[in-house]
Amino acid sequence: MKLEPALFPATLIKRYKRFLADVTLDNGDVITVHTPNTGAMLGLSEPGMRVWLRDTKNPKRKYQYSWEMSEPTTGTYVGVHTGIVNSLLTEAIESNRIPELTGYSRIQQERPYGNEKSRIDLLLSDSERADCYVEIKNVTAKDEQQRAIFPDAVSTRGQKHLRELIQVVKQGKRAVMFYCIQRQDCTGFRPASEIDPRYAEQLSEAYQQGVEILAYQTKIDPSAIEITNSVEILFDRFT
Repeated sequence: MKLEPALFPATLIKRYKRFLADVTLDNGDVITVHTPNTGAMLGLSEPGMRVWLRDTKNPKRKYQYSWEMSEPTTGTYVGVHTGIVNSLLTEAIESNRIPELTGYSRIQQERPYGNEKSRIDLLLSDSERADCYVEIKNVTAKDEQQRAIFPDAVSTRGQKHLRELIQVVKQGKRAVMFYCIQRQDCTGFRPASEIDPRYAEQLSEAYQQGVEILAYQTKIDPSAIEITNSVEILFDRFT
């Protein structure tokens, strides 16, 4: 996915009210930008950090600029925009870069489903096979062993999605939990049981009930993002 126009850099002053941040542009101007990420953004929102912005080209928006990436160390880019992952995965599926999700003739986004009134990120369908429900999570945090982790804060919404996927499997359909790691410096993925032990427990239960777990890394920089390769899922309870 090409990022057009390409992102441009700024220096983070502070993040606040979940959705807002103040930054200093390279010309010295201070502006307030929208933050499309409600998570803790561990290690990605430190004052003084280099961040990358998108000009929405929409003068009607209260905040015209959006914080899209952080650069925690020079040359390491992390995509913080959670809303982009549906389009990233759709593009990857259509390009046959996700072997586990090929062979479907139709892809729909944000379809209502489930007893808890959820909306599935992607619904894959084909007349020759059962529907496949794909829930996608944007992964930005990592641990000291260079493993991507999710969630970065307690996620009751994420727990709900796992319950819904278990019910999909019980209905005879296919359910997939897909972790999109928007950084390329990780060697594997694991649930962050130290942050949200209940989520980790429910992920284990979902796996045992037949929900498929996939984790893929991205190639990412201020000009483009692309889902590239799967990474090992490191979770003792899976074995």
